[in-house]
Parts: sequence; structure tokens; C-alpha cells
Amino acid sequence: MAESPLKVALERDGALLHLTLNRPKANICDAQMIEALQAALDAHAGHAALRGVLLDAEGPHFSFGASVEEHLAERCAGMLASLHALILALAGCRVPVLVAVRGQCLGGGLEIALAGGPIFAAPNAQFGQPEIKLGVFAPAASCLLPWRVSAVAAEDLLCSGRSIDAAQALAIGLVQMLADDPVAAALAYFDEHLAPRSAAALAHAMQAARAPRLAALRDELARVERLYLQSLMKTRDANEGLAAFLAKRSPTWEHR
Repeated sequence: MAESPLKVALERDGALLHLTLNRPKANICDAQMIEALQAALDAHAGHAALRGVLLDAEGPHFSFGASVEEHLAERCAGMLASLHALILALAGCRVPVLVAVRGQCLGGGLEIALAGGPIFAAPNAQFGQPEIKLGVFAPAASCLLPWRVSAVAAEDLLCSGRSIDAAQALAIGLVQMLADDPVAAALAYFDEHLAPRSAAALAHAMQAARAPRLAALRDELARVERLYLQSLMKTRDANEGLAAFLAKRSPTWEHR
């Protein structure tokens, strides 16, 4: 039997749901990973005593991103639907979702991290949305990055496709804290600031803080999903960029 793509554990006497991406070193956020994350949230996020979720990853990297094969025209509708449902589940979680990042956190992996709460990053962490290099764009990040950073900083990452290091991410507000051991830092935050609280109060606080943005996020995800599927994927260059990546060659843009 193949090993699960996700480790799931209830820790701190059931107060903490610990989710660990478990396909190092890339921890690709493919359909199976997305399904496993969604199932874990469905099964455990509603527990009455839960006060937090910790999302981290096995290996040297958080995630290299989504599966490029699943971005191809014949498969991307299903991929986007499941990814965006997961994004909404994370963003609408009744308790804070803490994210611990080492190494690369790119593409769909960063989108999943952005849907959570505070990000604790190792000094070697790198953050980026490289989709534009493949002739496409990052739908969920287009909606989520402005929650974290300025419009200018969001557009820089989305349109350049460049990665930034942990120090830069901290400076623009993408990351909350740098720590040599980001998992330990996230656990320390949980123990000090979340574990002593009432789970009922936390749930209401999260609803109060996020309800307006969550409603807007639902509408915006639907809008960018339509733009991606009905317009972008009909362009020649989007299909060329994806095909070139899979063929390990440089794309030839025709700007159409």
C-alpha cells in the first residue's frame, strides 16, 4: 500500500490538529494531496475542543507547488475546483491555521499556505508564484496575496514569477516570524497564545475577523477561475508554456 501523502495527528490532548505534507522532497500538491488535506479538515476541524491547526511538511522543502500535468487544458477544471474548495476550507477554518515553512514554498503550495494564518519560516525559506513563467497565472494567489501584502508587492510576485527569501517575505508581511525551527516556533505560539483560550471564543473570533473577507474570497475565486478556464486556457501561449515545461524545453511565445 502506498504511503499516505499526508500525516494527520491530533496533539496537545486533541487541541491541535497537526497536518504534515508527506511526499518529500517536492511535496507536490496534486489531486491526491488536496483530497487528503480536505478529508483531514472535514474529519477533524469541527472538533469542539480544537484550538489550532499546524500545517508543515516532511523533508527540506514545504512544497514545489501543484502538479503541472493537472494544469493541462483537459484536466485543469477539476484541479482548480478541488484546490479552490480546499482554499476556502482553510480560509474558513473555525480555528487559526499555523503554517511552518522550510525551503521552497512555491505555486500551489504557497497558495495553500496563504489560505492559513500566520506563517513561521526558516531562514532558508523561499516563496514564489512561478506560474507566469509557464504562460499561466496563479488564481488563488491573485486573491490571497493582497490579504497579506500590498497590492504592489502582490503584483510583483504574480507578474514576475520571482522568488523571495524569508527575510524579504518578513519585510513585506508575507511571513509573521523567522525561526531556525519553524515548527517549534509555531508550537510555542500555539502553547502560549491559543491553547489557553476557549475554543468557542476562538471560533467566534475567527468568524468575526474573516467572515467579510471569506465572502469576498468565494466570489473572487469564482471570478478568477472563470478567467483561467474560459479565457487564459484558450490562448496559444498558455498551452505552449505547459507543454514546454513537461518536455523540458524553453517555451516559444507568440503572445496570443
